Parts: sequence; C-alpha cells; structure tokens
Amino acid sequence: MASNPKVLALVLAGGEGKRLMPLTEDRAKPAVPFGGTFRLIDFVLSNLVNADLRHICVLTQYKSHSLDRHISLTWRMSTLLGNYVTPVPAQQRLGPRWFQGSADAIYQSMNLILDDQPDYVVVFGADNIYRMDVEQMLDAHIDSGRGCTVAGIRVPRSTASAFGIIDADTDHKIKSFLEKPADPPGLPDDPDSSFASMGNYVFTTQALVDALETDAADANSRHDMGGNIVPAFVDAGDAMVYDFTANTVPGATEKDKNYWRDVGTIDAYHEAHMDLVSVDPVFNLYNDDWPIWTNQAQKPGAKFVLDGRARDSIVSAGCIISGGYVEDSVLSPSVRIDHGADIDESVLLNGVTVGAQAVIRRAILDKNVVVAPGAKLGIDHEADIARGCTVSAGGITVVPKGLAIEPT
Repeated sequence: MASNPKVLALVLAGGEGKRLMPLTEDRAKPAVPFGGTFRLIDFVLSNLVNADLRHICVLTQYKSHSLDRHISLTWRMSTLLGNYVTPVPAQQRLGPRWFQGSADAIYQSMNLILDDQPDYVVVFGADNIYRMDVEQMLDAHIDSGRGCTVAGIRVPRSTASAFGIIDADTDHKIKSFLEKPADPPGLPDDPDSSFASMGNYVFTTQALVDALETDAADANSRHDMGGNIVPAFVDAGDAMVYDFTANTVPGATEKDKNYWRDVGTIDAYHEAHMDLVSVDPVFNLYNDDWPIWTNQAQKPGAKFVLDGRARDSIVSAGCIISGGYVEDSVLSPSVRIDHGADIDESVLLNGVTVGAQAVIRRAILDKNVVVAPGAKLGIDHEADIARGCTVSAGGITVVPKGLAIEPT
C-alpha cells in the first residue's frame, strides 16, 4: 500500500429491506439480527475495522433507531487515536428531500468527504454476510491507478442473469457493467463463470467527487452507485474489477473461503442461517483470526436441563432448553424451550418462548414471540397465515415481533 493513505469508509445502510418483511417492519435491514448475537451491519463493520480502516460513517435513512442505537452502543472506537464509527442520518442538506438513491446519499453527505479529506473513499453495502480483507482491495485499487474499483464475485454463468454483471479484460479493466443480462459474459480464464458485482467499491476521492457532481446535475439519472456512477467510470475507461477469490482472510477454512451471501430475501436469510450450523460450517462464525465483532449484555451460559438437547445448532448465552429438542437451528439470547418442544431448521430471535409439546419447522420467529404449549408452526401454511404470519416463496414461516401463537 502507498505510505499511510488516508481512507474514509462510507457504509450504505439506508435501504428499506421490503423483501425481508416482516423482519424489517420495525427496523432497518442492516439492524436485522443474524447468527444468534449479531446484526447484519456487524459483518461489514468488522471487515473494515479488522483491515484497519477506522474512519467509518454509516449512512442511514429508514427506521434507523435500533440501528443507530446498536452502532452507538457497540461500535465505540478509540477517540484517542482519532478512530470512529458514526451513524449519519439523512440530513436534507440540499433541500427537503430524502436520499433519491445510493449515489445521492453520498452526494447529500459530501460534507463528510470534505471534512475528512481522504485520499480514497471506500463505499460498501451493509446487508451481506461475508469476510473480506478490505485493505487488499484498497491495495489493488491504488496499484491500478484507476478511479474506481468494483468487487466482483465469481458466479456460475448459468445463474448470472440474476445479478449485476461485470465484463472485464484479462487485466481486470471493466469493459461494460450489465444489469441482469440475458446472456452474461464469461470470464477470460473461466468461460462458465461470470463476475457479479458485490456492491462494494473503492474510489480515488477527487474522481468520486467529480462523478457525484456530474450525476447530481443529470435530471434523468437514478442517482444509483451501481446503475449510474460505476457505468460512468466504465465509459471513461477508469474502472477495474477486484476478484474476490483473490482475497485471503486469516483463519479462513477451505469450505468458507470467499463465502458471500446476499440475505435480501426471507429464503436467503434462512438459508444463510443453515450455512452456520453444520459440523463443518459453510460459513464459520468461530474464526478468531478475523472475528465478527458485536456487543451483547452479559448473560449466563446456555443451560440444558431435563434432557434438553440441541444438535447441529447455535445456542446463544441466556438460553434455557428444558426438556426440548433443537436441531439445525439458531437460537438468539434468552430463548426458552419447554419440555417436549421440537424445533428444526428454524431461527429464533431474542426472547422467544416455546411452550411444552410445541412443534416448529422451517420458521423464523422475531423477538419476544410466544408459542403456546401444543402449538404448531411451519406445518400448515394456511393456518400460519391466518394467525398473522408471513410465508415466503420457499415455504419459510415468519412470525412478526411479539406475536402470540396459539394452537389451531
């Protein structure tokens, strides 16, 4: 890396997360709990601070109270060293309007860049599950001498039409940026794969400022980073792709190396949890060489009594499994499982109570849900919907926060 470049990280955390309803009914998408004790935003923030990028602004907008509170209470950096993680709400500096897109969010927050005067600006999303040494991507950007670098993950060409696709030369210079193309281009070294954009970018500061100002003056623009800003760099021949498979994170296993999951839907959110719980997990939360940081109030260890059992599951502190059985599931802190209850392939968030003899299959239970003794979830979807639950396209039953589930 160039000697001590000054870097500002902007985390885009203002999305509504409509496809994750009802989990986002009362919270911003990056504030959605994940993996027992974390929130989605903890993953990108951990990647940044582990890579020694510690001037971080989190741009928020919708339903941001729990997100702001989590950042303020958890992500306290050393002020002595000038480090910070700070939430920045939409401030309407340019008039009475919300952010009109991800690029507009940064343009309306231009004071952050002008005040910090960084050499480079890192712009990352807040919604994905992965580990990445961002410093390695920054090194590649600096070495390239270009104005914009886009992180790309290799996906099978047969499924690439679902993504924003990067068409690049052998030297990683981006030739075109394609939104969900019907015929995705293959890679020079692997014709059966394509580069999908991860929504993570590194910019040389002045180049970004110029691009944002030009975009802001374009009345026909959607003011979107992936849809407008990056294509502008591509058209100018000033963009490169960073191959995520080249990124090496300490402590990664062969199985979870280069893992990346977009959890933008209920089904993807559920599948990502299932990736955590096997003996040799697809994504390993227990990598102490590159930890995912968060902060939880001190709670007693999980307790198993009256032959309570859990198999291939994550059971957080404060949980009590009293004679119940849990398999292939993730339990957040302070969950209570009573005798005879049977839970499989499910995600239970903080404070859920499951009564005796209740049965739960392939379900997500938001905070403080109470399942009455003998009730069944995830077995009769019509009955679940009648109780006020949501059922995803993949058949996952989602119970909103605080709902009481009675037997049918």
